[in-house]
Amino acid sequence: MDRPLAPLVWRSDHLALLDQRLLPHREVWLTVRNAAETAERIATMAVRGAPAIGIAAAYGLALEARRTDLPPGSFRDRLHDAAATLRASRPTAVNLGWALDRMLALLEPAAGEPSSIARRLEQEAIRIHEEDVAANRRIGALGRDLLGDTATILTHCNAGALATGGYGTALGIVRAAVESGRKIAVFAGETRPWLQGARLTAWELARDGIAVTLITDGMAGHFFREGTFDAVIVGADRIAANGDTANKIGTYTLAVLASRHGIPFYVAAPISTVDLATPSGDAIAIEERSGDEVVEATGVNERGEPARVRLAPAGVAVRHPAFDVTPAELISAIITERGIIRAPFGEALRRAVASPG
Repeated sequence: MDRPLAPLVWRSDHLALLDQRLLPHREVWLTVRNAAETAERIATMAVRGAPAIGIAAAYGLALEARRTDLPPGSFRDRLHDAAATLRASRPTAVNLGWALDRMLALLEPAAGEPSSIARRLEQEAIRIHEEDVAANRRIGALGRDLLGDTATILTHCNAGALATGGYGTALGIVRAAVESGRKIAVFAGETRPWLQGARLTAWELARDGIAVTLITDGMAGHFFREGTFDAVIVGADRIAANGDTANKIGTYTLAVLASRHGIPFYVAAPISTVDLATPSGDAIAIEERSGDEVVEATGVNERGEPARVRLAPAGVAVRHPAFDVTPAELISAIITERGIIRAPFGEALRRAVASPG
């Protein structure tokens, strides 16, 4: 397949979302036409990944501004309400709130009729999308030079094109390294319980002809001990002011293993993922999702629809934190489009955020 991979496409009158719940079995595109539909698709994981969620929310608010099927009322109040609905759809990824704040800034003050404001919101959402893809490519160009001519990379969850506007953060580095002629192989942890590594990372790397080996999450320690990995590269949903990083549950475990075995642990994320208002990882709100997602396995039925198969006995107690926090001291570098940031992270992150880009 030679067309670029992207999880969402703006169609001028609607937003098309690639339903990631059905991958790798089927490629189905969903149509959303307002903020509430966008929020529902974010909450139910049809679209996921911090940058992609932010982009989707921006388009959702732009779509809401164009609606003509609502009773009379305050245009700005309605958009603020829509933004609140979108903001509540996933609490951990900072890109969601960042994108909505950027969109809402166009309303205060914003002279003109609702139609002209709607056009400005659409243009801003498109800019957010385009900037993310450009940032991913810059992250890739910077990060590839951290790798040798031959390297085996461990990654977790999906921080590829499917999690962003396109190209990817952690997998953007892999793509850039491969494009520059390096021989790169990737090990992908399956990432229970949603299996983003098995369903999404393995799919998009295989699609692009990049060598990928799938392992269960519990196998990582064995391969560290065997000396298999040259580096770990993951994405991030929120980076605190001190460099602590929230990412998909299981990331912290890999950081501890990497430290124990002397393997560099890199975090790749756009600067929009840095949240200077959050002092440390202790202040990051960790989304706790339904226990049903743990005791049931994702599948697809004979009609190609999402289906769940029960794995555990009824009534068993379940916890499901969707993310964990990796302390800054376990991170070798944070790779952003504004440079490679190393410890001590605090001042370096502040300078990067303040940079004009």
